[in-house]
Order: sequence, then structure tokens, then C-alpha cells
Amino acid sequence: MIKQLRILKKSLAYKLIFTVGLTLLITILLWAFFIIKYEENKAMDGITAEADRLSNTILLGAHYAMMLNARDDITHIIQNIAKQPGIEHLRIFNKAGEIHFSNINKEVGSVTNIKAEACDVCHRTEPPSEHLELNERKRIILSPKGYRLMGIISPIFNEPGCSESCHFHPKDKIVLGALDVVISLEQTDNKIAFYKRGLLFFAFCIVFICSSIIGIFVLRFVNQPIKKLIRGTQQISQGSYGRIDIIQDGEIKQLAKAINQMAEQIKIKQNVLNEQRKEYQNLFEAVPCLITVQNRNFQLLKYNREFQDRFHPEEGALCFEAYKNQPEPCEQCPVAATFRDGRPHNSEQKGISKNGNPTYWTLRTAPITNLQGKVTAVMEISIDITQIRLLEKEVSKSEEKYRAIFDNIPNPLFVLEEGNLKIIDCNASVSSVYGFTKQETLNRPFEDFFDPEIQTSIIEKIKRVESISKVRQIGKNGKIIFTNIHVSPSEYPEHKVLLVNTTDVTERLIAEQQLIQASKMATLGEMSTGIDHELNQPLSVIKSASNFITKKVKLNEIIPKDIMTTLTEEIDGQVDRASKIINHMREFGRKSDVTKEKAQVNQALTKAFDIFREQLKLRQIEVIQNLQEDLPVILADENRLEQVFINLLINARDAIEESAGNSQNITKETKQIYLTTKTSDTSVIIKIEDTGDGIPDEIANKIFEPFFTTKDVGKGTGLGLSISYGIIQDYNGTISVTSTQKGGALFTIKFPIITT
Repeated sequence: MIKQLRILKKSLAYKLIFTVGLTLLITILLWAFFIIKYEENKAMDGITAEADRLSNTILLGAHYAMMLNARDDITHIIQNIAKQPGIEHLRIFNKAGEIHFSNINKEVGSVTNIKAEACDVCHRTEPPSEHLELNERKRIILSPKGYRLMGIISPIFNEPGCSESCHFHPKDKIVLGALDVVISLEQTDNKIAFYKRGLLFFAFCIVFICSSIIGIFVLRFVNQPIKKLIRGTQQISQGSYGRIDIIQDGEIKQLAKAINQMAEQIKIKQNVLNEQRKEYQNLFEAVPCLITVQNRNFQLLKYNREFQDRFHPEEGALCFEAYKNQPEPCEQCPVAATFRDGRPHNSEQKGISKNGNPTYWTLRTAPITNLQGKVTAVMEISIDITQIRLLEKEVSKSEEKYRAIFDNIPNPLFVLEEGNLKIIDCNASVSSVYGFTKQETLNRPFEDFFDPEIQTSIIEKIKRVESISKVRQIGKNGKIIFTNIHVSPSEYPEHKVLLVNTTDVTERLIAEQQLIQASKMATLGEMSTGIDHELNQPLSVIKSASNFITKKVKLNEIIPKDIMTTLTEEIDGQVDRASKIINHMREFGRKSDVTKEKAQVNQALTKAFDIFREQLKLRQIEVIQNLQEDLPVILADENRLEQVFINLLINARDAIEESAGNSQNITKETKQIYLTTKTSDTSVIIKIEDTGDGIPDEIANKIFEPFFTTKDVGKGTGLGLSISYGIIQDYNGTISVTSTQKGGALFTIKFPIITT
């Protein structure tokens, strides 16, 4: 019973009923208190007013008798009035406190204490008060019978009629005495008490009725639905997700719907959690590393399948015994460190396996805490890195070997950062080729090794991982070096790099230049017949003109002015022609450098043809030119291009001569050379075609090889096409040979057009 009462006291219905009932009770009691006080004060004010009127009535009734000093009449008046219900005492005092008249005969003539309750209202001050308000003249006293009495003292003033008729009282005396009327408050108190009881009963009835109604309402519409909600939430907490049915509308139904929705969401989340729990359990078991959970004593509380399959630990086994084969914990155990500070720790441990081989482990720990944040266990993840460490040793040996190879390669090797081409490593050959020490080379931009005018283009090619041939570089103290550069992307620790291999071709280029120069000299030797004819013709003209002038001078004949002008102009023109031929031969024969500048293909081709013009004409070989005007320029050297074209013209001449020597039917069409230039989208194209016997397919891929020739012994070195091939490649060009429909050879050369 006591337990049920305690449960009831904790219930919402009890708290609501108690709170509302107590509030109503206090409110109604306060209301009743003010009503009772109001009615009580109102009744007392009425009784006081009635008592005051009664006092005035008595004084008015006894006034005539007092004027006549008729004591018997005054006595009869007081006794008759005192017989009325509710009047307890009627007394008349003189100023000295003596009772002259009273409805109680034995009091007449007695003297009261001037400070008694009836007289004290006036005599509490000196001199006594003569005029008092009604409430000041009123007093409440207790009857010997137990009920209350109310007394009103009324002063009897000295009037002019009193002092003039009897001369008993002097004129200066204001108050002659006082009338004391005492009435009973028994009936009034009984009515007030009845009124109080009625109001209190009414208040308790209202509290009871309101509390009962509230209790019924709460039990029906609050308590029962709340119990359903409680049962539903308890079921949810126990894992049962049934629906809560609430019939009535309102907030509780909305709450029930919200709880049902929450239950559905919890059910969904619980299913997801169950799936995740299974998934994480599967991951825990299937993860390809060793996972253990240990307590402070390094005892294995839990471990995954990988650990179980590898070590088969017994129940309660210790960590360091199970898979590290040690009699005691590691000196720097990460599990112990995690228990000390509650933080994850990393470590790498070395041990001996059960078969006696060294093993390496990398460890990672994580704390497992309780609700209070205290570390209760530690999870340790271990990965066997024995093979990695063994491989690292092998890699270290391999790195040392390849480092030795890197440093001892005879060609300079540079390791450049991919973005800014800063040198971050180089081998020892850099010092021997460029003259800079390794310390002077590192952290320098690679572009410092090039002339300023070509730096930008070279660096762009290197960034595009393009190989560069015969580029001019600058070593220490301004040393000029020609190199072939090969670039390849590579990986470096924490860097993407470019591996640059440079090959010093300076000596080879010198040899090539010497060979090219020798080839030029040989070409000049082959052209001697044509040059002799070219020079003899202007010399013959000059000789004839000078003989004519000498003859006229000896005969003292006057030469006409127009004839003299013509002769001198002809001599001047032929001298210029001879000088031009000699300058051209001298320029062609000079040693040219490996340089690139803007060159016009048509101009180089025309110069080459000019040297052979007369020679080809003597041999009745027709040259047909189809040169495109406004041909774009290329990057090359015109002198070296002219050497290429001369070599091809010599080959075309020889091929036509050989073909003509073997042919019985020689016509104009069988001795022709076609010179053509044109452009494509990106290239300048030069075609040199002859009407010789052509190039057989079996040797077409060999004619550009050094010392390969189809001419008879002593008639060719086999270097012309090989040197031409090298010159064309120096300027990023290509050369190919095919047979034409007429049977001759067609050489096609392509050079890239300058884009900027």
C-alpha cells in the first residue's frame, strides 16, 4: 500500500491534481477571507452606527429630564431602553467617573477608575479629549459569558440652557459627563461564524469538484495515453518496434505518431547498425594484418582470424609470448605507452620468430575507454614487414650499385626538377666535360648552360621531353661545347624529375666540319671545268675589247663615243661577272659553323644552280625550275644548304650522263633536271628530280650511309649524300629518295617552317 502511494505521489495525475487543487484552495480561501473580512467590517460598521444612533436617541430622550434635573425620569428612561434585546448596559458617568444612572441599580453611585476602559478613550491624554471620532469612542470587550460586547461612549456637553436654568454647572465646563452604551455582539458573531463556515464549505466543495473533474480528465485523457507511450518506449528500448495506438486527437496523438516515426527510424538505423556490426566484425576478422585487444597485463582479450591462424594462441596468452616469442614485454612497448597517456602510439619492433629467423613488425595502438574516459584496454594492429625490410636492404644495395653506375657513366647526367629545371643532382662526368664542380652545378638553372638567345626555345623543348642534336652549350670560363641532349621523365624522392643525358659531340662536329670542308674542296675540284669555262668567257670578252682599243690607239684612230661606251660597259660587266664567280667560289669554299639563322631556300638553290649553269648547258642538260615565290624562311645556314643542293645536282648530272652513255636514243627529254619548291601546312618542300636511271629498290635505304657509292672506283668518295643527310638533320629536316615514273631519281627534302 505504501509503495503504491509512493508511486501515486510520483505520477503526473497526482502532481497535476495536487497542484491544481492546492491552487484552487488557496485562491478560494483568499477570496473567502477577503469576503468574510469585508462582511464582518460591514456588519460591525452597521452595528456601530446603530449603537451611535441609539446613544444619540437616549441623549435626546433624556435631554428634557436632564434640563429639569428629573433623576427619576432619567432612571426610568435608561431602564426601559435597556430592556430592549441586545442591550447589555446603559450608564451615565459624570466627569469624575461616578455612575449617576445605570440599568443595574447596584452600580449607581459607584465611582469607576478614570482609566477604566469606558473612560480611557477620553482620559488617556491630559487634558482629556473633548471631541472624538466614532471609531475612537468604540471598544470591543469580552462578556463573562464568553461572547463579545461593543461599547460606545458618547460625551454629554454643557449646553447654555443647562448653565442658565439651574446654575449647577459653570459655563466654562464643556463636558458634563458621558453616556456608555454596551450592546451584545453574540448574534452578530454567530452569523459571521455561520457565514465563515458556509464559505469554507463552499471552497472545499469547489476544490473537491474541480480536483475530481481534473483527476478524471487526467486519468482518462492523459494518464492512460502516457502509460501507453511509456509501454511503447519501453518496448522500443527492449528492441521491439511495435506501433502505439492513441485514439483521441491532440498533442498526445502527435507525440505517439512522433514516437512511432522514431521507432521506425530506430528500426531502420538498428538494421543498418546490425549490418555495419556484421560488416565490421567481418572486416575485423578478415583484415590482412594482426589485430589484438590487450589489458594492462598484456593479456590477449580478443584477436582476429589472421592472428588465430598464424599463432594459435591459448586462452589467456600474453602478447609478447604469443607472437614475439619473448619472455617479457618490449622495452618501448606502445601498448604500455597508450595505457600511460591514453594516446595512440606507433612503433617498430624487431624480434625472433619461432623458427629462429629475425622478424620485423610495425605497430599501431589505439585506446579503448569506458564511459568515464578511463582506458580499459588497448587495440594493437601489427603488420609483418620482414619482407619489406629485407627488400629495403636489397634496394639499398641496388641503389648503391646504380649510384656508382650513375656517377661513373662517361656522359654527363643531370637530374632536373620538372617545373623550373633546377639541377638537383649530377654525376662526376659533368665536371670533366663542363669544367664545373658538383657543388658549383647543384641548384643552378639548367638554362645557364645555353646562350641567352636560344635559352627559351631549348628550355621549352626540354620541358616537352624532346631530344636535341648538336646544341651549343657554355662550360666554365666560356668554354664552347656542342652536345646531343636526350631527355626522359623519371621519379626522384618526392619529386617528378627530368633525367637529362648530354653527349659531347664537339670533336665529332670538328671532324665532320673537316670532312664537309674536304667534300667542298672535292666538289670544287669536280666543278673546275665548269668554272674554267665560266671565267674564260668574260676574260675572252675583256681580251677582245682591249685588243680592239689597243689596235685603234696604235693606228691613231678615234673610237666613236658610243662604241667606246659599249666596250667599257662590257668590260666592266664581265669583270663583275668574273668577280662574282670568284667570290661565290670563295664563299662556298669557306669553312662554315654549325649555326642556325633565317635562310631562304630559293636563294641557296639558285646559287647552287648558278655554279653549274654553264657546265650543264655544255652537257646539253636542261634545268626546269618551278620555284614558289614568297617561300617561308627556315632556320638553317645558306652556305651549308648550297652544299647539299650542289651534291644533289652533281649526282643528278652524273646519273644523266651515265644514262645517256648507255642509251642509243638520246633526246632532249632524256637529259633534264627538275627543281621544285613549295610549301605544305608546316614544311618547306624541295624536290630535285633527274631523268637518269634512278635508284634501285635494293640500295635505296643505303645511299645515305657513309662511303656508299654506285660510281666506279676513283669517281666518288661516297660521302656526298651522307654529309647532305647530316646537314639536313642538323636543321630538323628530312630527306628521302624515290624512283619516278620516267625511271629517274626524285630526292624530296622537307624543313619545318619558323612559327615565330
